[in-house]
Amino acid sequence: MPYDSDNAELQSLIGEHGNAWAAINPEYVSRMRAQNKFKTGLDIAKYTADIMRADMDAYDADSSQYTQSLGCWHGFIGQQKMISIKKHFGTTKRKYLYLSGWMIAALRSEFGPLPDQSMHEKTSVPALIEELYTFLRQADARELGGLFRDLDAARAAGDTAKAAEVQSAIDNHETHVVPIIADIDAGFGNPEATYLLAKKMIEAGACALQIENQVSDEKQCGHQDGKVTVPHEDFLQKIRACRYAFLEMGVENGIVVARTDSLGAGLTKQIAVTNEPGDLGDQYNSFLDCDEVTLDTMGNGDVVIKQDGKLMRPKRLPSNLFQFRKDTGVARCVLDSITSLQNGADMIWIETEKPHIGQIGEMINEVRKTVPNAKLVYNNSPSFNWTLNFRQQVFDAWTEEGKDVSAYDRANLMSVDYDGTELSDAADDKIRTFQADAAREAGIFHHLITLPTYHTAALSTDNLAKEYFGAEGMLGYVAGVQRKEIRQGIACVKHQNMSGSDMGDDHKEYFAGEAALKAAGEDNTMNQFG
Repeated sequence: MPYDSDNAELQSLIGEHGNAWAAINPEYVSRMRAQNKFKTGLDIAKYTADIMRADMDAYDADSSQYTQSLGCWHGFIGQQKMISIKKHFGTTKRKYLYLSGWMIAALRSEFGPLPDQSMHEKTSVPALIEELYTFLRQADARELGGLFRDLDAARAAGDTAKAAEVQSAIDNHETHVVPIIADIDAGFGNPEATYLLAKKMIEAGACALQIENQVSDEKQCGHQDGKVTVPHEDFLQKIRACRYAFLEMGVENGIVVARTDSLGAGLTKQIAVTNEPGDLGDQYNSFLDCDEVTLDTMGNGDVVIKQDGKLMRPKRLPSNLFQFRKDTGVARCVLDSITSLQNGADMIWIETEKPHIGQIGEMINEVRKTVPNAKLVYNNSPSFNWTLNFRQQVFDAWTEEGKDVSAYDRANLMSVDYDGTELSDAADDKIRTFQADAAREAGIFHHLITLPTYHTAALSTDNLAKEYFGAEGMLGYVAGVQRKEIRQGIACVKHQNMSGSDMGDDHKEYFAGEAALKAAGEDNTMNQFG
């Protein structure tokens, strides 16, 4: 509702209560309402699910309309990311948040740093979602608070044109609240456990849940070895659990992203149930690495299955896990993706071992033969050595073209000696356009980086520590941090304002009038920053 209209309605409501509410200023209430657009996490989930669905439709019509996100491990990081996006691009459209299970395990567990193996408290997942949206809502309140002060100043100066301009900015304010794709790992247990956690995540504001086809109690990071997948029906039960959670909570547009780790997973914990040749269980079992046996050649305790009229013994490891045949990962990923999309998932995520558009495109094109509008969420992972990968891709392409590459050592292309060469420049160009190219050629709707702010925090802290504790002393902070904040217009250079001090002053005035003791007086050192 426009600010003026809400103000008029409130004036009438307050008037009905006579002297008892006479000290309540309707315009102040209207401002507080505008600064608290989303009352609950469910409001956020419903709002952002609609945004994401509209973005998915836009991408289907035009692949250049892909979406992006960065993983954030704290509400403040997510907030500063969205403030920066609005500052630089004027809008938050097609820019999301990603919540990484890896970063929760490494940074937010009460056990301390943990590997990405679902050992962290599952309650920490919805807690971080709620924290992220608390900080984004605060960013809205802070920005609107500044506009309200501008409006008061324009009115006081009698500048009706400026007042109208600010009024329009208030009425058309774009929220910092954006969709979040939230990592539910492998579901943290059986389907009931998945459903219960999914509900909590949705209540906290998640409109999109990403779930993977690994065994919950054997879950590994997608970029590590030892991954173990589950039969399709086991995974589909968890997809259905997520859908039930969305529907129960009234988020009909909620999104389920089904992730397959089959490309790098060579093991399964179970042999799938199959009732007839060619059914889904039989297809899963067909990838098992088996030896043909007879009753005479079977060993004690052997597990055997019947395939194509033969007795086959799946290769079983001492861990009691069963092994897939080598070089079946691509076929398994394709089958996983088709099966998930045909059974309730909205998008897929194929975890790969390198960022190669040809490899990704090969799989998505196979999937699209069955599901024409299949879309991918893709991890532009920091686990990839992007520089080395793309320099090698260029080296290989030039070799195939017959171009002279004798000046380059393929195994040593990461060397700084190659920086600034024709090959490194060509590789950097490919990295620069990777997301747009992959959106066009490999069906990638959403590009995310799982752990970027983990790495930026480490890098910036290293630089500050080196300079501040070294010869630069205080200049290490001033030149390396504060001066850059001022010149780049970083919001939190005024850290008191960022933490809500000015909003607190506003509320003091609302509640106490002239008796309010405010923090933003002339002696506030934040005034040094303009």
